[in-house]
Formats: sequence, C-alpha cells, structure tokens
Amino acid sequence: MSYTERRRSNAWFLLPIFLGVVGGLIAFFVLRHDDPSKARNCLYLGIALMVVGIVMNIILVSTIPGIDPDFGVNI
Repeated sequence: MSYTERRRSNAWFLLPIFLGVVGGLIAFFVLRHDDPSKARNCLYLGIALMVVGIVMNIILVSTIPGIDPDFGVNI
C-alpha cells in the first residue's frame, strides 16, 4: 500500500507540548504516513519536554531544604 506524503498543519506540535510523550506518540501515529518528518519531530519534542520536566523536578527537589522532625508542632 503506497502512501502519498502530504504536508500537515504545524498545529500538531501543540499535542506534544500540552500532553508530553503521550501527545508525541499520538501525533506520531496519526502523522506517520502523511508527513513522516513532522511525525518524528513531534515524537522528539514530546521526549525532549519530558526530559526537561524531569531535570527541572530534580533541580527543584534538590533545592528544597529538609524538614525538621518537629517543625513547629506543639503536642
């Protein structure tokens, strides 16, 4: 079965931006026959945003000071 390559809208990049890897996978499977390069780029964008999110979470957690066992609780 032969697929003709069609140019798809750039709005497909919004899916991985808002849904991350899941959106990248959805965009990849929808676009893979019509516009393979855009499908690959959507998947890469979803993966890249996931990695950026993980790194930002690690940085955020490492900067939070530890909580004392008795942090102002009067019993």
